[in-house]
Amino acid sequence: MNQLKTILQSKLFYIIIIILLIFYVILNVKIFKYESIYDINEKVFYGYITKITKNDYGYSLTIKNKENLIAYVKNNNFSLGDYVKLEGTLNVPSNNTIFNDFNYRKYLYYNQIFYTLNVSKIELLNKNNNLFYKVKNSLLNYLDRFKCSSYLKTFLFLDTSYLPNEIYESYQINGICHLLSIGSIYIHTFNLAFLKILRKFKLNEVVSYLAFFIIIYLFMILTNFAISILRSYIYLIISFLSKKLKINLENIKIFILVIFLTLIINPFFIYRKDFLYSYSMSFIIILNKNKLKNNYLINLVKISCISFIYSIPFNIYFNFSINLLSVFYNILYIPFSIIILPFTILTLIFPFFDDIFYIIISWFNNISYFLNNYKVLILVFKKMPIFILVAYLIIFIYIINGILNKKKYRLIFLVIILTIHYNINYFLKETYLITIDVKQGDSNLLYQNDKTILIDTGGLYGNKIIDNTITMMESFGIRKIDYLILTHGDYDHMGEAINLVNNFTVEKVIFNCGPYNDLESELIKVLDKKKIKYYSCIKELNIDNNKLYFLQTKEYDNENDNSNVIYTEIDNYKFLLMGDASITTEKEILNKYNLSDIDVLKIGHHGSKTSSSKEFINKVNPKYSIISVGKNNRYGHPNKEVLNNLEHSKIYRTDLDGSIMFKIKKDKFKIETCSP
Repeated sequence: MNQLKTILQSKLFYIIIIILLIFYVILNVKIFKYESIYDINEKVFYGYITKITKNDYGYSLTIKNKENLIAYVKNNNFSLGDYVKLEGTLNVPSNNTIFNDFNYRKYLYYNQIFYTLNVSKIELLNKNNNLFYKVKNSLLNYLDRFKCSSYLKTFLFLDTSYLPNEIYESYQINGICHLLSIGSIYIHTFNLAFLKILRKFKLNEVVSYLAFFIIIYLFMILTNFAISILRSYIYLIISFLSKKLKINLENIKIFILVIFLTLIINPFFIYRKDFLYSYSMSFIIILNKNKLKNNYLINLVKISCISFIYSIPFNIYFNFSINLLSVFYNILYIPFSIIILPFTILTLIFPFFDDIFYIIISWFNNISYFLNNYKVLILVFKKMPIFILVAYLIIFIYIINGILNKKKYRLIFLVIILTIHYNINYFLKETYLITIDVKQGDSNLLYQNDKTILIDTGGLYGNKIIDNTITMMESFGIRKIDYLILTHGDYDHMGEAINLVNNFTVEKVIFNCGPYNDLESELIKVLDKKKIKYYSCIKELNIDNNKLYFLQTKEYDNENDNSNVIYTEIDNYKFLLMGDASITTEKEILNKYNLSDIDVLKIGHHGSKTSSSKEFINKVNPKYSIISVGKNNRYGHPNKEVLNNLEHSKIYRTDLDGSIMFKIKKDKFKIETCSP
């Protein structure tokens, strides 16, 4: 035992296991390539339903058998634990097709799910007979009768997928999502209450703790092994063993062992936000626990400040922003997270508490919504590589320790680092044109000399797609659009313009020639209300040392022919964007301008046969051609004749290549795609 104690108290031991853990994680998540045991051509599947999630299109069922599958169904009449037979088609999940957007394929891969299943038929073979699923089904059915049903499910099962999306996004913007993970509060509260009761029965300490660990393990099964519960559970077991075996490990050493065991269990946890937030916050608080005093209010302020500072790198990495007010929101909401547990239990036992709980939840949600309106102190940062995140975390530990030890100069160091990162685009001087995958529509982003021009917004009926574009722009460190250019008034080109103006800073808007249609008129009402300047039918636009030329200024009797056609040269590379211009407009442009040897041509009208005539293509002779088009669209775009006309040009298509970036840096031309 003395030898074990010596080993576990040795600093060298922890250095070794950290190094071994790093190699283990890298081998599993980077080197080894895990593959599905299913054949892509399989049509019939069997398994147990382990999770049911409602979405906009129906339900997604997690099916467990040889390996997990995500099955999509329109209607659901099944319960957790039911054994079902499914018929359908396997699909490889898509990657993100917009730069730095959420990658669904990677997300599923990190959860060891390789396929999704579009279900054509589902049949119940056996009703659930698993005790844990029976309990969970009964609880879920019972909770459905409450006003605050989704919140009770979230807090009871520690699963934020039960929350409405708008609520979760609101909490995310305010930087208080981590307060929804109250697993450690569960463990701590239950530990105190349970052990206090058992002591009254004068049970052996080992027996008492063994009973406690068994009950918590059963609860973890109900919560699908929620990260915050798992962390606290392993921590308590090691703490108990350390005390019982008289090894007396320091808290920080116990926590290193907790991280080690967690990642040994599943190395893919390293990619989960809840793991990184939960474990990192706990680590930094344990590291500075000796600096906390026996004063609740002072500790509340200190913990909020520590959590805020240390969450900065994660918020920049995952959300590309930090909310400077979140430190105050934490102070406001931490007491809320503490009272959640007793109110959840009280409401379960005494349903008449539902109204009180609902009032409390509504009050805090309304505060969160109210705070969302004040975005002046939300700072947007350019996405950083993973190695910068690691460096940030190390630096921030150093800064936090210094601040708590009253070394104020480290706070200045923090401000300097964030100021440099915030203004990184001033130093990088990047230039790029991105054709954004907005499905059957058009949207192109031009960035040069810290000026941002968005040409069209795209638009899909019934789908809000501008959020993905905004996320991408923020990940590039873009905080405003200097010019929103709308090539014409069709919905697939400007349908998201009002949503964009309402959710992002737009300085000026430029319309095409011709009368305003209904869609353009609705946008103008919003622009007038927000006092945003707008212009129409201009001939050129000066962007610092560069110019955008609007080649189509003649008025026709239809939107497509009136479409803005934009030409620009950047570092001797020629770009021509055709909007939805037809063959008629192409002829007019050829007669008026001497265009040839275009480097990048954005093909008109999504590759429709009404545009891109052979005469026009031969004259402009594009080296690269972009077709913005939706996958399997009902129009049959792009037309085969157009593709034949482009046989001497390298073609990029958003339905096949996702978003396409043409990047110019130090006179070098680089092309990147975001393939599905």
